[in-house]
Order: sequence, then structure tokens, then C-alpha cells
Amino acid sequence: MSLNTKERSALKSRAHHLKPVIRIGQHGVSDNVISETDNALTTHELIKVHIQHDEREIRLQYANTLAEKNHAELVHKIGKIFILYRKNIET
Repeated sequence: MSLNTKERSALKSRAHHLKPVIRIGQHGVSDNVISETDNALTTHELIKVHIQHDEREIRLQYANTLAEKNHAELVHKIGKIFILYRKNIET
């Protein structure tokens, strides 16, 4: 599932008002974080995630890992916040 520029823009505008529902702390991307992200994506399709790590490379690695493990699309990232999208198959 690859998003084009128009789809990304629409998803970013939909996510603008959202608050982060997942927070990644000092333990990184654990099995619990992956499971909770899966539940949030199933419920909402579009979520924001906050990573509390200071290094940019680590944050990008966490974002990519979480997206890959949940079969989601990394829509956008800015600072310590990134947006994930996974189409809900049931709708």
C-alpha cells in the first residue's frame, strides 16, 4: 500500500487535530507497543504516535519499525510525532 501525494496530504489534514494515542518511551518498540498500535489502527485507521527519544535516527528507526510490524503506512513525521495509517479492512 503506497500513498500518493494527494492521499498523504488528505491524511495529514485529517490527523491535524488528533492527539497522540501511542507513546514510545525508553524501552523502545516493544511487543506491547506493537500490540497497542495494532489495536489503535484497527479502531481508528489513522493515529499519531509520540516518541520520547532525542536522537532523530532512533526516532525514524522506531517509526519505520512500528509501521512495518503493523503493516501500516508512515504518512508523515515531524519532530517527535509521526502519523500512521492502515486502511480498516472491515469498512
